[in-house]
Order: sequence, then structure tokens, then C-alpha cells
Amino acid sequence: MDRMIYLSMSGAKATMQRQEVLANNLANASTPGFRAELQAFRAVPVRGDGSSTRVYALETTTGYDAAAGPIQTTGRALDAAALGNAWFSVQALDGTEAYTRAGGFEVSNDGTLVTRSGLPVLGDGGPIQVPAGSEISLGQDGTVSARAPNGASTPVGRLKLVTPEARLDRGADGLFRAPGGDPLPADATARMQSGALEGSNVSTIETMVAMISAARQFEHQMKLLQTAEAGERNAARLLSPT
Repeated sequence: MDRMIYLSMSGAKATMQRQEVLANNLANASTPGFRAELQAFRAVPVRGDGSSTRVYALETTTGYDAAAGPIQTTGRALDAAALGNAWFSVQALDGTEAYTRAGGFEVSNDGTLVTRSGLPVLGDGGPIQVPAGSEISLGQDGTVSARAPNGASTPVGRLKLVTPEARLDRGADGLFRAPGGDPLPADATARMQSGALEGSNVSTIETMVAMISAARQFEHQMKLLQTAEAGERNAARLLSPT
């Protein structure tokens, strides 16, 4: 009976954690450049006297789906979609260099090129500054050009595009970083498509089917717990001296 309770409890807990990951993926199905989280089970032994045979099954994220999302043409000059395995470099809130596939950029009040969440976009020499009142355009190699009113277009910087050789680590802020946290070198051969955005690679249909399956699995685990509870009550009644 004890083993049945622990088995059902750990299964229900793992299913709840799976639902959280699936719900987060579904909520970001329309987020530009989002990478779907992947799930897997891992066994965690219960520590303590008399518990050496008890093991929890926990859900864990093994990484992300590296498949590229669909590219959607927007026609906006400050939108860009990284091609292949290229990533845009940004400065995170903690000051570290991080990477993202979301290429919707804007110009802040002080002339800094930033993401839609306000993070500075990094170039080869740091955050990119653009002249006030100029028309900005992006090249396929990441070159940022500014055209003054009635003037010629001049390069003002180049986006730092990186191509990681290994999988990146997703942080709690939703940004990605290289294993160990060290900045990656710029890739001169990386390319991007201007006037477009990369969509999320989350499949809404597959995610909703997985959520339904997880909900049914959770109900099954709860029924097992109810069965174990009923068996415990029957055993206590049979062993009662009265």
C-alpha cells in the first residue's frame, strides 16, 4: 500500500510539472523567436531513514527545440529574422551578454538600438547608437545604416550575430547564454533577413494534445490515490478489535 501511494503521488506531481511546461509553451505560441521547452522524467531518490526504496519521478526540462520557426514578412525596417543557427546578441538586465532569436528592434529615446523589451542590442563594439531623426535600415550581414533627412546612408554599426557550436542554456529571464556564461565570438558569415520576424516554433495542436494527455494521466494518478486510501480504510476496519 505504501508503495502504491508513493508511486501515485510522484506520478501526479510529475504530471503537474509537465502541464506547467506545456502551458508555458502554449502561452508563447505567438512569441517571436520563442523556442519550445522539452520535457523528460528523472528519478530522484527520497532521502531519510527507511526511505531508501522510495524514488520520486520528476519532470525536468532537457533543453529546447532547436528547429527554426516560420519566417513572417512584416516590411518593417527594424524587424529582422536570424537565418540558420544565427542568434542576435543583447545585453541582459544583469549586464551579461545573452542571445535571442527575437529580432523586433526599436530605437530608444537616447538613440540606442534596443529590443521590444528595452534591452540594448549589441554590435561588434557594444550597444549600437543611431543618430537622432535618421532612417534606419538593416543589411543581411547585420550592418545598421542610418540615413539623415536629405542625406546619404552611412553605416553606424553592425549587429553581433553569433552561431553557437553547442546548445545554449535558457535562463530564467527567457534569454539564452553560452555554457559557462562566456560571450561567444561574432560570426562574420551569419546572415539575417530584414523586414521579417521569426515566429515561435511551438506547435499549438501538438501542445494541446499533450496537455489533454497529461490531464488524463493526472486523473488516473488521483484515482490510484483514492483507491489506496479506500484500501487503507478497509484494512483498518478489518484489523480493528471492535
